[in-house]
Amino acid sequence: MKRPLPRPFLKWAGGKTQLLHELMARMPAHFRAYHEPFLGGGALFFGLYRAEAVNHAFLSDSNAELIDAYIAIRDHADEVIARLARYPHDEAFYYDLRAQDPWQLALPERAARMIYLNKTGYNGLYRVNRQGKFNVPFGRYKSPRYLDPDNLKAVSRALQTATIRRMRFEEAVGDAQPDDWVYFDPPYAPLSSTAHFTAYQADGFSAQDQARLRDVCLELSDAGVWIMVSNSDTDLIRELYARPPFRIHAVKARRNINSKAAGRGKIQELIITNY
Repeated sequence: MKRPLPRPFLKWAGGKTQLLHELMARMPAHFRAYHEPFLGGGALFFGLYRAEAVNHAFLSDSNAELIDAYIAIRDHADEVIARLARYPHDEAFYYDLRAQDPWQLALPERAARMIYLNKTGYNGLYRVNRQGKFNVPFGRYKSPRYLDPDNLKAVSRALQTATIRRMRFEEAVGDAQPDDWVYFDPPYAPLSSTAHFTAYQADGFSAQDQARLRDVCLELSDAGVWIMVSNSDTDLIRELYARPPFRIHAVKARRNINSKAAGRGKIQELIITNY
Protein backbone atom coordinates (compact mmCIF):
# COMPACT_ATOMS: atom_id res chain seq x y z
CA MET A 1 0.00 0.00 0.00
CA LYS A 2 1.27 3.43 -0.95
CA ARG A 3 2.17 5.62 2.02
CA PRO A 4 0.16 8.83 2.46
CA LEU A 5 1.98 11.95 1.37
CA PRO A 6 2.46 14.82 3.84
CA ARG A 7 0.50 18.04 3.83
CA PRO A 8 0.54 20.95 6.30
CA PHE A 9 -0.68 19.87 9.74
CA LEU A 10 -1.57 23.42 10.83
CA LYS A 11 -3.86 26.05 9.33
CA TRP A 12 -1.77 29.21 9.09
CA ALA A 13 -2.61 32.78 8.20
CA GLY A 14 -0.99 33.43 4.83
CA GLY A 15 -0.44 29.72 4.21
CA LYS A 16 0.68 28.92 0.68
CA THR A 17 -1.47 25.91 -0.22
CA GLN A 18 -3.56 28.09 -2.57
CA LEU A 19 -0.43 29.52 -4.22
CA LEU A 20 1.57 26.29 -4.31
CA HIS A 21 1.29 25.61 -8.05
CA GLU A 22 2.50 29.14 -8.84
CA LEU A 23 5.49 28.79 -6.51
CA MET A 24 6.52 25.37 -7.78
CA ALA A 25 6.20 26.52 -11.38
CA ARG A 26 8.86 29.14 -10.60
CA MET A 27 11.37 27.12 -8.61
CA PRO A 28 14.95 27.00 -9.92
CA ALA A 29 15.69 24.33 -12.51
CA HIS A 30 18.37 22.92 -10.20
CA PHE A 31 19.22 23.64 -6.57
CA ARG A 32 21.11 22.03 -3.73
CA ALA A 33 19.69 22.53 -0.22
CA TYR A 34 16.33 24.22 0.36
CA HIS A 35 15.91 26.94 3.02
CA GLU A 36 12.61 28.29 4.37
CA PRO A 37 13.15 30.94 7.08
CA PHE A 38 9.44 31.85 7.58
CA LEU A 39 8.16 28.31 7.92
CA GLY A 40 4.55 28.79 9.01
CA GLY A 41 2.47 25.90 7.66
CA GLY A 42 5.29 24.70 5.41
CA ALA A 43 3.13 24.19 2.30
CA LEU A 44 6.00 24.66 -0.16
CA PHE A 45 8.35 22.34 1.72
CA PHE A 46 5.73 19.59 1.79
CA GLY A 47 4.95 20.21 -1.88
CA LEU A 48 8.61 19.84 -2.79
CA TYR A 49 8.85 16.67 -0.71
CA ARG A 50 5.82 15.17 -2.46
CA ALA A 51 7.43 16.02 -5.81
CA GLU A 52 10.71 14.42 -4.67
CA ALA A 53 12.40 17.75 -5.42
CA VAL A 54 14.20 18.29 -2.10
CA ASN A 55 17.04 16.29 -0.55
CA HIS A 56 17.76 18.38 2.52
CA ALA A 57 15.96 21.37 3.96
CA PHE A 58 16.76 24.02 6.55
CA LEU A 59 13.43 25.02 8.10
CA SER A 60 13.20 27.86 10.59
CA ASP A 61 10.90 30.44 12.12
CA SER A 62 11.07 32.93 14.98
CA ASN A 63 7.93 31.43 16.55
CA ALA A 64 9.23 29.12 19.28
CA GLU A 65 5.99 27.19 19.79
CA LEU A 66 5.66 26.54 16.07
CA ILE A 67 9.22 25.26 15.75
CA ASP A 68 8.75 23.02 18.77
CA ALA A 69 5.66 21.52 17.13
CA TYR A 70 7.69 20.60 14.05
CA ILE A 71 10.48 19.11 16.17
CA ALA A 72 7.98 17.15 18.25
CA ILE A 73 6.33 15.64 15.19
CA ARG A 74 9.68 14.82 13.61
CA ASP A 75 11.07 13.15 16.72
CA HIS A 76 8.01 12.07 18.76
CA ALA A 77 5.11 11.64 16.32
CA ASP A 78 3.58 8.64 18.13
CA GLU A 79 3.48 10.55 21.42
CA VAL A 80 1.82 13.57 19.78
CA ILE A 81 -0.77 11.30 18.15
CA ALA A 82 -1.46 9.47 21.41
CA ARG A 83 -2.04 12.76 23.21
CA LEU A 84 -4.40 14.07 20.50
CA ALA A 85 -6.36 10.80 20.61
CA ARG A 86 -7.28 11.59 24.23
CA TYR A 87 -8.54 15.10 23.49
CA PRO A 88 -12.35 15.45 23.19
CA HIS A 89 -13.98 17.98 20.87
CA ASP A 90 -15.51 20.00 23.66
CA GLU A 91 -15.76 23.74 24.34
CA ALA A 92 -14.96 23.53 28.05
CA PHE A 93 -11.95 21.34 27.33
CA TYR A 94 -10.81 23.82 24.67
CA TYR A 95 -10.73 26.72 27.12
CA ASP A 96 -9.07 24.61 29.82
CA LEU A 97 -6.34 23.60 27.37
CA ARG A 98 -6.00 27.16 26.06
CA ALA A 99 -5.45 28.41 29.61
CA GLN A 100 -2.49 26.10 30.14
CA ASP A 101 1.02 27.52 29.92
CA PRO A 102 2.56 25.67 26.95
CA TRP A 103 6.04 26.10 28.42
CA GLN A 104 5.06 24.00 31.42
CA LEU A 105 4.22 21.06 29.15
CA ALA A 106 6.46 18.36 27.74
CA LEU A 107 7.38 18.80 24.07
CA PRO A 108 4.88 16.27 22.58
CA GLU A 109 2.07 17.59 24.76
CA ARG A 110 2.88 21.18 23.78
CA ALA A 111 2.70 20.21 20.09
CA ALA A 112 -0.60 18.37 20.59
CA ARG A 113 -2.03 21.42 22.36
CA MET A 114 -1.04 23.68 19.47
CA ILE A 115 -2.54 21.37 16.84
CA TYR A 116 -5.78 20.94 18.80
CA LEU A 117 -6.27 24.66 19.40
CA ASN A 118 -5.37 25.45 15.79
CA LYS A 119 -7.85 22.95 14.36
CA THR A 120 -10.73 23.64 16.75
CA GLY A 121 -10.31 27.39 17.31
CA TYR A 122 -12.31 30.02 15.47
CA ASN A 123 -11.51 30.18 11.74
CA GLY A 124 -8.22 28.31 12.10
CA LEU A 125 -6.28 31.26 13.45
CA TYR A 126 -3.02 31.29 15.36
CA ARG A 127 -3.06 34.56 17.27
CA VAL A 128 -1.39 35.70 20.47
CA ASN A 129 -1.96 38.83 22.51
CA ARG A 130 0.68 41.28 23.71
CA GLN A 131 1.52 38.93 26.56
CA GLY A 132 2.19 36.15 24.05
CA LYS A 133 -0.88 34.15 25.10
CA PHE A 134 -3.03 32.32 22.54
CA ASN A 135 -6.41 34.07 22.59
CA VAL A 136 -8.54 32.64 19.76
CA PRO A 137 -12.09 31.67 20.82
CA PHE A 138 -13.63 28.23 20.35
CA GLY A 139 -14.68 27.47 16.77
CA ARG A 140 -18.01 26.17 15.54
CA TYR A 141 -16.90 23.04 13.70
CA LYS A 142 -18.91 19.81 13.68
CA SER A 143 -16.01 17.41 13.19
CA PRO A 144 -12.62 19.15 13.16
CA ARG A 145 -9.78 16.89 12.08
CA TYR A 146 -7.24 17.51 14.79
CA LEU A 147 -6.44 13.80 15.04
CA ASP A 148 -4.91 12.75 11.70
CA PRO A 149 -2.40 9.97 12.43
CA ASP A 150 -1.64 9.12 8.81
CA ASN A 151 -0.70 12.67 7.91
CA LEU A 152 1.28 13.27 11.11
CA LYS A 153 3.32 10.13 10.45
CA ALA A 154 3.88 11.24 6.83
CA VAL A 155 4.93 14.68 8.08
CA SER A 156 7.34 13.03 10.51
CA ARG A 157 8.95 11.05 7.67
CA ALA A 158 9.30 14.20 5.56
CA LEU A 159 10.89 16.11 8.42
CA GLN A 160 13.63 13.49 8.78
CA THR A 161 15.22 15.29 5.81
CA ALA A 162 15.18 18.66 7.61
CA THR A 163 17.26 20.70 10.00
CA ILE A 164 14.69 22.58 12.13
CA ARG A 165 15.71 25.67 14.08
CA ARG A 166 14.22 28.65 15.87
CA MET A 167 15.93 31.66 14.30
CA ARG A 168 15.21 35.04 12.83
CA PHE A 169 15.44 35.11 9.08
CA GLU A 170 18.83 36.84 8.89
CA GLU A 171 20.48 34.13 11.01
CA ALA A 172 18.65 31.30 9.30
CA VAL A 173 20.24 31.94 5.91
CA GLY A 174 23.76 32.41 7.28
CA ASP A 175 24.80 28.97 6.07
CA ALA A 176 23.18 29.14 2.62
CA GLN A 177 25.65 28.07 -0.06
CA PRO A 178 25.90 28.91 -3.79
CA ASP A 179 23.14 27.13 -5.74
CA ASP A 180 21.02 26.66 -2.62
CA TRP A 181 17.44 27.92 -2.85
CA VAL A 182 15.90 30.19 -0.21
CA TYR A 183 12.16 30.84 -0.11
CA PHE A 184 11.06 33.81 2.00
CA ASP A 185 7.40 34.04 2.97
CA PRO A 186 7.38 36.95 5.46
CA PRO A 187 4.29 38.45 7.10
CA TYR A 188 2.83 40.39 4.21
CA ALA A 189 2.96 44.16 3.87
CA PRO A 190 -0.55 45.48 4.66
CA LEU A 191 -2.70 46.40 1.68
CA SER A 192 -4.02 49.47 3.49
CA SER A 193 -3.41 51.49 6.65
CA THR A 194 -6.16 49.51 8.42
CA ALA A 195 -5.07 46.05 7.26
CA HIS A 196 -2.73 44.76 9.93
CA PHE A 197 -3.46 41.03 10.01
CA THR A 198 -0.05 40.06 8.68
CA ALA A 199 1.82 38.88 11.77
CA TYR A 200 1.33 35.88 14.04
CA GLN A 201 3.94 37.18 16.48
CA ALA A 202 3.25 39.89 19.03
CA ASP A 203 6.14 41.98 17.68
CA GLY A 204 4.86 42.16 14.08
CA PHE A 205 6.85 42.81 10.89
CA SER A 206 7.38 46.44 9.91
CA ALA A 207 8.26 48.29 6.71
CA GLN A 208 11.82 48.46 8.03
CA ASP A 209 11.81 44.68 8.41
CA GLN A 210 10.66 44.36 4.79
CA ALA A 211 13.61 46.54 3.74
CA ARG A 212 16.03 44.43 5.79
CA LEU A 213 14.67 41.33 4.10
CA ARG A 214 15.31 42.91 0.67
CA ASP A 215 18.89 43.68 1.73
CA VAL A 216 19.41 40.06 2.82
CA CYS A 217 18.11 38.95 -0.58
CA LEU A 218 20.68 41.19 -2.28
CA GLU A 219 23.48 39.69 -0.17
CA LEU A 220 22.36 36.16 -0.98
CA SER A 221 22.16 37.00 -4.68
CA ASP A 222 25.72 38.28 -4.62
CA ALA A 223 26.74 34.97 -3.02
CA GLY A 224 25.17 32.91 -5.82
CA VAL A 225 22.09 31.77 -3.87
CA TRP A 226 18.71 31.43 -5.59
CA ILE A 227 15.99 33.39 -3.81
CA MET A 228 12.22 33.60 -4.02
CA VAL A 229 10.00 35.97 -2.02
CA SER A 230 6.22 36.07 -1.82
CA ASN A 231 4.42 39.20 -0.63
CA SER A 232 1.41 41.41 -1.17
CA ASP A 233 1.13 43.59 -4.25
CA THR A 234 1.80 47.00 -2.72
CA ASP A 235 3.79 50.07 -3.72
CA LEU A 236 6.25 49.36 -0.89
CA ILE A 237 7.09 45.86 -2.08
CA ARG A 238 7.28 46.87 -5.74
CA GLU A 239 9.65 49.71 -4.86
CA LEU A 240 11.88 47.51 -2.71
CA TYR A 241 12.37 44.96 -5.50
CA ALA A 242 12.24 47.32 -8.48
CA ARG A 243 15.85 46.83 -9.60
CA PRO A 244 18.01 43.90 -10.73
CA PRO A 245 18.65 41.15 -9.88
CA PHE A 246 14.97 40.90 -8.98
CA ARG A 247 12.11 39.90 -11.25
CA ILE A 248 8.54 40.57 -10.12
CA HIS A 249 5.74 38.15 -11.08
CA ALA A 250 2.10 39.05 -10.33
CA VAL A 251 -0.20 36.10 -9.55
CA LYS A 252 -3.72 35.57 -8.23
CA ALA A 253 -4.22 33.79 -4.90
CA ARG A 254 -7.25 32.89 -2.83
CA ARG A 255 -7.13 33.97 0.80
CA ASN A 256 -9.42 31.88 3.02
CA ILE A 257 -8.51 33.07 6.53
CA ASN A 258 -10.62 36.18 6.86
CA SER A 259 -13.36 37.06 9.32
CA LYS A 260 -15.59 38.27 6.47
CA ALA A 261 -16.63 36.03 3.60
CA ALA A 262 -16.23 38.95 1.18
CA GLY A 263 -12.51 38.99 1.97
CA ARG A 264 -11.91 35.41 0.91
CA GLY A 265 -11.78 35.81 -2.86
CA LYS A 266 -8.77 35.93 -5.18
CA ILE A 267 -6.39 38.84 -4.81
CA GLN A 268 -3.19 39.74 -6.63
CA GLU A 269 0.08 38.86 -4.93
CA LEU A 270 3.72 39.06 -5.93
CA ILE A 271 6.36 36.36 -6.36
CA ILE A 272 9.86 37.82 -6.61
CA THR A 273 12.88 35.88 -7.83
CA ASN A 274 16.51 36.61 -8.70
CA TYR A 275 16.47 34.18 -11.64
